[in-house]
Amino acid sequence: MGMADAGVDLRLGVLDQSPVASGSTPGDALQRSIELARRVDELGYSRFWMSEHHAMDTLACTAPEIMLARIGAETKRIRIGSGGIMLPHYSALKVAEVFRTLHALYPGRVDLGIGRAPGGGPVEALALKRDRKSRSLDDFPEQVEELLAYFYRSFPAGHPFGGLRVSPEMAGAPDMWMLGSSMWSSAAAAQFGLPYAFAHFFSPVHTRAAIEAYQRGFLRAGRQGARTVPEATAAVGVICAETQEEADYLHSSVRVLQRRIRTGDRRPVASPEEALRELQAFGDIAVEEGEWPRYFVGTPAVVGRQLREMAGELGVGELIVNTIVWDQGMRLRSYELLAGEFGLVG
Repeated sequence: MGMADAGVDLRLGVLDQSPVASGSTPGDALQRSIELARRVDELGYSRFWMSEHHAMDTLACTAPEIMLARIGAETKRIRIGSGGIMLPHYSALKVAEVFRTLHALYPGRVDLGIGRAPGGGPVEALALKRDRKSRSLDDFPEQVEELLAYFYRSFPAGHPFGGLRVSPEMAGAPDMWMLGSSMWSSAAAAQFGLPYAFAHFFSPVHTRAAIEAYQRGFLRAGRQGARTVPEATAAVGVICAETQEEADYLHSSVRVLQRRIRTGDRRPVASPEEALRELQAFGDIAVEEGEWPRYFVGTPAVVGRQLREMAGELGVGELIVNTIVWDQGMRLRSYELLAGEFGLVG
């Protein structure tokens, strides 16, 4: 058993990827993300993160920072953030300016989740590269150091960027998180003394190993912006409904989505009817599972018990919930049922 008590209710956050439902447009998906943010703010969720993906018909959000500027104005108390900004595509100074601006607009509410992955395929990664002349440029650790130095004005003496002022300058800074789905990201989060979010719904095999390695290896570094104690979370897939049968029916859309992604098919999210036809014709594709499933599917009581058990085993006090279903009403209802199960208070 980990540090958290499995009997204690968790804090729950939200990761939204702006999934595009078949029969709708990417613009519709972005509007639905705004509607979802308003609702989970009312329900008492802890944070609302938006992902960064590129050149996909399935997921509409390519610029989480733009969505966060709108969502901050549409919500009252929930933390807003990136899940995450794919840092290798950008200069550290520009990311610092963007999130300083969000922090100035919504002080005390902004998370900057950073990741190393491209958020798309190899062609998109090439098109987004800062330096296309270099085939193997990987300066992610140096970017993280630079980003922290901009936020906390902690460049070493004589550094050429030491005199730069990142506007808008004001007290405090965004809360910076390391995101990942590998043991490498776990080690990096521990090294920098940052909180760590593991993408369990994407890569469930190493969830326990990555989070426990982070907790063991966490460096109580004296650098500004570092935590004094480790804080970890995992992003999990959840579909809640009044009955197991309905939850399984809604889950068929995700089963097909997983099948399509592994065959290079990036079409919008299928309706359950369309998904069941496709599954009947082609079947599921084998996906690697870990100690816990990528998606927790069922009634609130069933899902609640499973999430509490997972959090207790991992020693975490918060989980981040990602829900993809075809129907927006059913997506909102899933979050409502989960909030009721965990006694969230808006």
